[in-house]
Amino acid sequence: MVNFFRLNLNPKQAAVGVTVSESADLAKALEQLGLSNSRPVLVIVGGASQISEADFLRIQSLFVEVLAPIAQSLGAYVVDGGTDAGVMRLIGNARSQINGKFPLIGVAPTAKVILPDQTHILSDDATALEPHHTHFVLIPGSNWGDESPWIVKVATVLASGAPSLTVLINGGEISFIDVLNSVIAERLVMVIAGSGRTADKLASALHGDATDERAKELAASGHLQTIDLEAAPEELINTITNLLS
Repeated sequence: MVNFFRLNLNPKQAAVGVTVSESADLAKALEQLGLSNSRPVLVIVGGASQISEADFLRIQSLFVEVLAPIAQSLGAYVVDGGTDAGVMRLIGNARSQINGKFPLIGVAPTAKVILPDQTHILSDDATALEPHHTHFVLIPGSNWGDESPWIVKVATVLASGAPSLTVLINGGEISFIDVLNSVIAERLVMVIAGSGRTADKLASALHGDATDERAKELAASGHLQTIDLEAAPEELINTITNLLS
């Protein structure tokens, strides 16, 4: 079952969303959102509420100078978790800052988000949606992480054969699940080394210095690459653009 709705999260830009109960309905749901043409897809996963202030400031320029401009230049779909925290807030702010026009699609569990004018909050740790996103897909689930396989499926349907790439920045426990789901879908994951936490564990594993067994297994999949956060913006742009072209 698919339910379409409109959202007023931002006075400068309306957003639309759907609630979906079955993954078999995803193609229909995305078509209802007007997202039916095949384009490159950039999936962004990583830190939400636990990014340190120092990491946040270092990571911010990656979004404004690299990721948002790439999405804009390629007309790509960008898919993430959609809530107003961490990397999702950063890509939303970056899209606004560069006056981006690319579709920014958030995928989140229905029970974990707070909609405008919602009177009954379903969870103590429910979070507002990020106001610069253009589209939302709300999926069944009452736990953070329930969205992870859905993010991968949404990206696969949207790409429809076009190139797609997952970028991991920072990240906590759920990021291991996000990366695993991308690996299962045979989607390349670009790990941003130096961005902290899970990303750094995976980057270390890719360099043969694994301290985490999960990181070691994921690094051995052949579906992970790494690039350093401190690399020149031109190098970051060229590397990621080539993978999406």
